[in-house]
Amino acid sequence: MAGEGIQRRLAAVLAADVAGYGRLMNVDEEGTLARLRELKKVVADPVLAAHRSRTVKARSGRLLVEFASAVEAFRSATELQCAMAEQNAGAARDRRIELRIGIHVGEIIFDESDIFGDNVNIATRLERIAEPGGICMSEAAWREIRGKVDIACDDLGPQLLKNISEPVRAWRVRLGAHNPAGSPALALPDKPSIAVLPFQNVGGDPEQEYFADGLVEDITIALARFKSLFVIARNSAFTYKGRAVDIKQVGRELGVRYVMEGSVRKAGARLRIAGELIDASTGANLWADKFDGVLEDVFELQDNIASRVAGLIDPLLLDTEIKRARERPVPDLTTYDLYLRGLNLIRPWARNSVADATAFLEQAIERDPHFGPALASLALCHAQNFLNGWGDAAVESEKARVLARRARDAAPNDPMTIISVAGALLNLGEDTHLLKRMVDGALARNPSHAIGWMWSGWIRTVSGESELAIEHFEISQRLDPRASRRAFHLTGMGICRFWQRRFDQAASLLEESLDELPSYAMTKWALAACYAHMGRLDEARDFAARHGIVPGGQWLKIGSLYGDPEQREMTLSGLRLATERS
Repeated sequence: MAGEGIQRRLAAVLAADVAGYGRLMNVDEEGTLARLRELKKVVADPVLAAHRSRTVKARSGRLLVEFASAVEAFRSATELQCAMAEQNAGAARDRRIELRIGIHVGEIIFDESDIFGDNVNIATRLERIAEPGGICMSEAAWREIRGKVDIACDDLGPQLLKNISEPVRAWRVRLGAHNPAGSPALALPDKPSIAVLPFQNVGGDPEQEYFADGLVEDITIALARFKSLFVIARNSAFTYKGRAVDIKQVGRELGVRYVMEGSVRKAGARLRIAGELIDASTGANLWADKFDGVLEDVFELQDNIASRVAGLIDPLLLDTEIKRARERPVPDLTTYDLYLRGLNLIRPWARNSVADATAFLEQAIERDPHFGPALASLALCHAQNFLNGWGDAAVESEKARVLARRARDAAPNDPMTIISVAGALLNLGEDTHLLKRMVDGALARNPSHAIGWMWSGWIRTVSGESELAIEHFEISQRLDPRASRRAFHLTGMGICRFWQRRFDQAASLLEESLDELPSYAMTKWALAACYAHMGRLDEARDFAARHGIVPGGQWLKIGSLYGDPEQREMTLSGLRLATERS
């Protein structure tokens, strides 16, 4: 939009969206759309028309409105929320349509049909940290209306908003009672904490009530297997059964950061289960999905959904907590924050990031010498150094083994610790029979552990069980389908296809992995060998030269990893061809 035609003006921007829009559409798409059209006609349009507004967008559960005055924007917001509360009176919790509203004042870019700029984005981001039925405004908007309207607000302090470079101080408007006096919020545990609320039995079929309750109990039990999570017991969560709840209040009363809720709907012989995960501190929706099945397989369906949900939520919350730890000032970091920062820095598989991860993990262990996950992650760092030649091999190997023993002694029953230890020992060339027993035992305790299935895939890759390895990589991907971990799966599957002499498939998988994680040396070694065995020698040698793969280089160390002599020689012979001078 650069150029002399740009038009700017000062405006108050109101952004609103329907809380849980995706869940409402999953439950009843046509009914939700019809209700939204009716609410726009009888509630939103009259309110906005009374306050000299310009509606810019009104679709897909979202509303963007421009006002000449912050006071008019605020009055519209409060009237909208009061009118929506009246509309929702007496409605079942899963049927309520609740708005979240954000307000900001600043200079905008405009044309006849739309408005643009950071100040529009700030209003939208503020809406996303508002609670359902609530209003959140910027400091700029607060200054404009202060003293001009009867208002009570809570200062939320500076907020880091997505894609906004500087923190924005935010204020929450008090439209109703919040945390009751005498009921202080419980302190949050020093790890991800979650409560699974009773699911709504949509349609009210009493015969399905047992299924809805059983599903919640199974999900709670499955999540409790993850030692990285703090999970509220079923009995406490079920005190909210049949009640309309404010998710933020649930978070305060139970002392949890995250809340899961959902619904069950029966249609003939079929069932649909919808679930969503909410950050109780902000009201933001982190994940939502639906699952379908046949009623006659009700118990198998229940088990499968519980396992799938647990497997999805653990890595999702771990990544969310890592993001929180990254945003905290270094002097305020706890042992767990230090561990999370270190864990995040292991993932790029690059020398500098592993060195930084080592520093954070060493600080965590200084604070708590018996913290199993940090000990195991530090062992993995030194094992990476050994495998990649980042330091003295003997020193790195010894450090990794000592830390691995300490981790097993500190947390022998924690699947995440044991799985990371197995990964470290695999990189050191440990016997795969021992590693299989370790990982299989961890997965028996927690069959939904996506990272465990990934390492199991690698152990089976190294031991020559290619088809089983691919199956385990695929299980891991189903449990954690996000792209951030795909490179490790793709490289493992690519190596398996390479050993099966399916070179075209192998090259495709390895090339995709290299695009996602260019620093992963194992991918480069395997791809160079693959090109050589495909007869693409010039390409193999050019690739090896560009990626620093030289005769007698660090790739020789992979000979100690692969247990099958034929597969080991196949890989090494390909690398010799790729590094020969033409």
